[in-house]
Amino acid sequence: MNVQKILHIVDGISTWVGKAAAWLVIGLMILVCVEVFKRYIMNMPTAWIFDASNMFYGSLFMLAGAYTLAQNAHVRGDFLYSSMRPRTQASLDLVLYIVFFLPGIMALIYAGYDYAALSWRIGEHSTVTANGPPVYHFKAVIPIAGALVMLQGLAEILRCVVCLKTGVWPSRLKDVSEIDVVEEQLAHSEYVDEETRKTAIARAQQIDETARQRGMGGDLQT
Repeated sequence: MNVQKILHIVDGISTWVGKAAAWLVIGLMILVCVEVFKRYIMNMPTAWIFDASNMFYGSLFMLAGAYTLAQNAHVRGDFLYSSMRPRTQASLDLVLYIVFFLPGIMALIYAGYDYAALSWRIGEHSTVTANGPPVYHFKAVIPIAGALVMLQGLAEILRCVVCLKTGVWPSRLKDVSEIDVVEEQLAHSEYVDEETRKTAIARAQQIDETARQRGMGGDLQT
């Protein structure tokens, strides 16, 4: 098993978890719609929905962290970074991962585990509202999400090492992006001829590629 395959396996795990967590958006939407209907139409607000909505959103936010890192989509100040050569980018990333990322995520996993373990031991319930729902399962997401981010972070460190050796960023797993939506819409449009469609797609791809030069970690590959 080569290094590239290992990186893609870790990317795949982060991507699968992120996409699975994305379904929580449906549950969150249903909860909000039910609460709006009950509160403003029936004048019968449900207190526990507020807590449940926070847990759905919080779980989604935490579990999507590793997926976002796998796609190199976390926000960064890239004014200078984007103009650096790959080896310089890798050197900077490696230092930052070791100095800030690893200690921070290890602290998150350690503290999150204790936080969740205590919550499970006492059978903790929310105190935000009267008769609040249990929250121990929600707090268990903290160390789990931290472990997933740590796994992806180790893959990113490995990417930095490979880039330092080869001068080229290793590839990432391809996922759906905004440019794919643009291509699909243009392909099915009856108002755009073939030549215009190709020109528009090429231009959109160029813009997308330029935006990703802030350090996407190599071309996205399957």
